Amino acid sequence: MKSDWVAATVRARSMAHRRVGAGASRALAAQPTVESALSSLQESGYAERLRGASGLAAAERAVQETVLWQLRVLAGWLPASGTAIARAAAGTFEIENIVALAHRLTGGAAAPEPYHLGALATAWPRLAAAGSREELAGVLSATAWGADVGAATQTTAGTGALRDALTVAWARRLAGVAAPARPWCGARCALTAARILTVDGGTPPAPAVHLLRPVLGRSWETARSLAEFTAALPPSLRPALQGVASPKELWRAEARLHAAVEKDGFQLLRGSMPGPDVVLGAIAVLSTDAWRVRAALTSAAAGSGSSEVLDAAA
Repeated sequence: MKSDWVAATVRARSMAHRRVGAGASRALAAQPTVESALSSLQESGYAERLRGASGLAAAERAVQETVLWQLRVLAGWLPASGTAIARAAAGTFEIENIVALAHRLTGGAAAPEPYHLGALATAWPRLAAAGSREELAGVLSATAWGADVGAATQTTAGTGALRDALTVAWARRLAGVAAPARPWCGARCALTAARILTVDGGTPPAPAVHLLRPVLGRSWETARSLAEFTAALPPSLRPALQGVASPKELWRAEARLHAAVEKDGFQLLRGSMPGPDVVLGAIAVLSTDAWRVRAALTSAAAGSGSSEVLDAAA
């Protein structure tokens, strides 16, 4: 691997070492209030952005802002050939910006302050200027998000259909620039389709179907139960839903996916030579850590004493 990846690899491993971790996240979840949980994070990598945060929503946003900041810092160390990985990973934050904007343009509440993506934006500066849902659809169609995502903006299913289309488009884009991420992205597509069919009900919106077909094929589209859906998946993707007996248990599959991403991320961090795989591993570990911390804060805010979500990911 070229020497220009060495500095990025060192930085990626260093950033991953600052994670809170699974054990500390479970301890956070056991805190009696969200305020006491936040106090426990004062020496963590989230501390700077958590300072002054009051309440669960503000804390969750601060945790997300930390992950985005980590991505932007890491991107600054990457050679030009690695920028696509960081930009694809940051697509989750652009999704939040787009969905919030679409909600406002359809008469919903004012959008929150958008995430500041900087050089990691795929199309956000152009999208932010859209003044109508039709204009947003047109701009989206002309960007890397694609025509199917643009079409999803105008479906009658609301912003949920747009989020689904964006999520699948994002997963496919990440898989296209980072081969080790393909199993995660395939599982993400499978879980998205499972929810659309078995929880949302009805006919899946055409934009999402078009985006899912290259990953899942067509057989799943006529499934009438979760068992039928799982059987219709390509064999490599069926484990994503293993042991999930009903739509109400899909959250367990979601938690397991986060755990699988983290496990693979650790393997990439420890076993790879300097290069993009190490960077991807760090991104996976940091993103999953933020997910764990948010789940822990939710449990602390509820005063539940533990997190069933974190237990499912153990």
